[in-house]
Amino acid sequence: MGLANRAEIRLICLALSFICSLSLIGCTSSDRIAGYVHYRINYNPTTLDPAMIVDVTGGLIAAKLFNGLVRLDEKLEVTPDLAESWNISPDGTIYTFYLRRDARFSNGRLLSSSDVKYSFERVLDPGGKSPNTWILDKISGAKAFMEGERSEVSGIKLSGPYAIRIILEKPFSPFLNLLTMTAAYVVPKEEIRKWGEDFASHPVGSGPFRLTQWKHNNHLLLDRNENYFGGMAMIMGLRYRIIPEDLTALTEFELGNLDVISVPASEYRRIMEKNTGKNLVSSMEGINTYYLGFNCSRPPFDDIRARRAVSFALDRKRILETFYENRGRLAHGPIPDMLRSWDAPVLPDYDPAAARKMVDAAGLKGRKIQLYVTADPEVVDIAEILQDYLRTAGLSVVIKQLEWSSYKAAINNGEADMFWISWWADYPDPENFLFPLFHSSNHGPSGNRTRYTNRAVDALIEAGQKSSTRKERDHYYSLAERAIVDDMPWVFFWHKTDITVRQATLKNYRMYPIYSLDKGMEVSF
Repeated sequence: MGLANRAEIRLICLALSFICSLSLIGCTSSDRIAGYVHYRINYNPTTLDPAMIVDVTGGLIAAKLFNGLVRLDEKLEVTPDLAESWNISPDGTIYTFYLRRDARFSNGRLLSSSDVKYSFERVLDPGGKSPNTWILDKISGAKAFMEGERSEVSGIKLSGPYAIRIILEKPFSPFLNLLTMTAAYVVPKEEIRKWGEDFASHPVGSGPFRLTQWKHNNHLLLDRNENYFGGMAMIMGLRYRIIPEDLTALTEFELGNLDVISVPASEYRRIMEKNTGKNLVSSMEGINTYYLGFNCSRPPFDDIRARRAVSFALDRKRILETFYENRGRLAHGPIPDMLRSWDAPVLPDYDPAAARKMVDAAGLKGRKIQLYVTADPEVVDIAEILQDYLRTAGLSVVIKQLEWSSYKAAINNGEADMFWISWWADYPDPENFLFPLFHSSNHGPSGNRTRYTNRAVDALIEAGQKSSTRKERDHYYSLAERAIVDDMPWVFFWHKTDITVRQATLKNYRMYPIYSLDKGMEVSF
């Protein structure tokens, strides 16, 4: 089926379903709580334990519940959070942080430097099995601690209850950026001991909100934290409703039961036309990359000819223009354009004839290839479009749909031949799109789900991490990106522009390029 025809049929079906759903839901009572902003999330968060979070939804909610030593401001620069100030030694290896004296956890206890030490060592503890050790393993003594050779991390030193020194093994210029991530959020020891592994569902932090209810697969309720050092939020709280289907979410928005939603591709034109001149639609170019990943550790995609066959077979530009309504820009590699200071790599053009030849050369004809995707309808639509293109090239693709937690476990464990996913920036640095995603030390849940291994790329990324100037870092990162593009562990699709529509009653709503920036403090009615 042609791409345009598929999109048209999808739109007609959605329109008919939308009319039917309005007739079914229109007479129900409003599902709202007064004074709360009602958001939609696609799936149940796997965890709200900062040490374990690896997805955007978990990070988005955790940012409201917790704080780190530092955070990003609206200009994407590092700014104080729990630390009022800090200084860095001339050689770039010693960071001394001076903490606020008025920060309390939502259980009422004052926060101190020992909580920071405990939280960092908890991430690095080999018994905790955190997938985020790479965020803190640059600290001196971290590796010995992780290997069970030491009982504490030697590079974390307390200097009284409100000061802490972090000593790195060697200079690492993005270190402050790493400390803005969820894994560096500070947690209270007594709550971890109280809840054990269930802390993931009963998080306690020092942020502007606290979790008061989590009805799995239905909603999460966050009330404002009266102990928050930054003052009281403008609203009573936040409600995150778990709604997998875009159509259901859109219906609930139209009924006034949601305050803001992300606009699905299938409804983009209708929403834009309906809201012309109302100033209710917002857009922001996200710092993200959407891609089709290959399992490079086993046949058939351990053979670069197989990876090239798939890449040649897919018309990324047309899919973006036709199905995705140009809501983004084509990717030229893993790094978003706004983070790249060098010339972008050149990707191969769509070439179905070359794809068919490469399929024959790689011995792929007739072989069944599994494509893993989440059960999100928009993602399934994209998977079916890819399936059609690859069928034309002589590839037999079987789509396997899984709910989010099962999907994530499957691709972390290397079960898929191919998978569709995206990576959203944790911090605004090219390193965030290189080290976790392509360094060979990060196979699996840490980010490198393709199990891509290239020691030369490892060395280039490491050289960039050690560099003291931006120019030198960018030199190494540009070489690393070009090598990755040549090896093609991904088909690089696009950098998505996120588009939302809000209710007219919602005030001071704004979008953020990185999920951790949104603390929920300014939004109001």
